[in-house]
Amino acid sequence: MYIIDRFEGEWAVIETDNRVMFNFPRSGLPLDLKEGDVINIQIHINPEATLQRRQKAESLLNNYFDE
Repeated sequence: MYIIDRFEGEWAVIETDNRVMFNFPRSGLPLDLKEGDVINIQIHINPEATLQRRQKAESLLNNYFDE
């Protein structure tokens, strides 16, 4: 369980059920959230974007060592 504790500028301060607090960009949350709202958070891996970033890093690294 995650609870919107408060908003600080562009950040939402979120509290977990074990009372750990963390900041999350307000822009990544629904506009109608209010202090005290309980939210669910799910994380998904984006395999396509991961592969693109890995390929770009490998390309940069290969170009660096080729010089």
